[in-house]
Amino acid sequence: MTFSEKTILVTGGAGFIGSHTVVQLLNEGFRVSIIDNLDNSVTEAVDRVRDLVGPKRSQNLEFHLGDLRNKEDLEKLFSQTQFDAVIHFAGLKAVGESVANPRRYFDNNLIGTINLYEVMAKYECKKMVFSSSATVYGQPEKIPCVEDFELKAMNPYGRTKLFLEEIARDIQKAEPDWKIILLRYFNPVGAHESGRIGEDPKGIPNNLMPFIQQVAVGRLPELNVYGHDYPTKDGSAVRDYIHVMDLADGHIAALRKLFTKEDIGCTAYNLGTGCGTSVLEMVAAFEKASGKKIPAKLCPRRAGDATAVYASTEKAERELGWKAKYGIAEMCRDQWNWASKNPWGYQSKP
Repeated sequence: MTFSEKTILVTGGAGFIGSHTVVQLLNEGFRVSIIDNLDNSVTEAVDRVRDLVGPKRSQNLEFHLGDLRNKEDLEKLFSQTQFDAVIHFAGLKAVGESVANPRRYFDNNLIGTINLYEVMAKYECKKMVFSSSATVYGQPEKIPCVEDFELKAMNPYGRTKLFLEEIARDIQKAEPDWKIILLRYFNPVGAHESGRIGEDPKGIPNNLMPFIQQVAVGRLPELNVYGHDYPTKDGSAVRDYIHVMDLADGHIAALRKLFTKEDIGCTAYNLGTGCGTSVLEMVAAFEKASGKKIPAKLCPRRAGDATAVYASTEKAERELGWKAKYGIAEMCRDQWNWASKNPWGYQSKP
């Protein structure tokens, strides 16, 4: 099946996971339109995506500055282009910030997505790949997490993902011509092997790897390790880290399924490696990849953080034909390659 005739709208396509997925979409022959409000991203990332895919393929990429909370931005886009499917990344994603400022998360994540569904329905575009999150499992009673576990988020960010999953299920039940795939990401890290694009959060990073990276290049003095008294092998929390390029390929696999299978309904898949790695193990692996010492400060646990979460990946392997290829060593290698070439992210220096 050829994808060269298919046009995909990618919301939040200038962000970390979005930009890496856009590279893979263009390399697979899709046409891509990005809509992004640049809340936590920059257009430089889109320019570098164009460089990476080359002049011919970059002709298939359009960028639109817009906000999903503003329905007119979506109307304008959908009235000009017939989209075959939407990959919906756009949203805020910091657990701590969501605890402190839940209204910002409800406004951005919920209202933006509800608007998107309205406009998609109006223009008869009823295929979606949605960015969900392992946070929908909360503190799971057992691990690995399987897709049919009871869902119970522990913080406002996780609850927005949970609410949006429920909304997707309700819409699909009421209107069976919708096909929706919910991808529950575990902890995306790493960067494109070129070192040209990677994660560049604004402000103090909320996720482990960009934090480690900023310590390694000297932007931050030390790493805060939240929680060192968890009932784990070394007292630090355990997560399932997944290379962002594996994650990007998971979206291609989900799209293939949307375009080739009929009875999809609304289905969830975990995207992880199926392996748990502790925070301190990740720090050690990064030290090895970078040759840098990462000074760490042991801090109290953060509200809303779970002890150990990792994925069962069998369903994605079986039904999407997708499996993560990269391990921790490659994640750290590619993260350091990006960091060492771009110590200040996409800016040259503030």
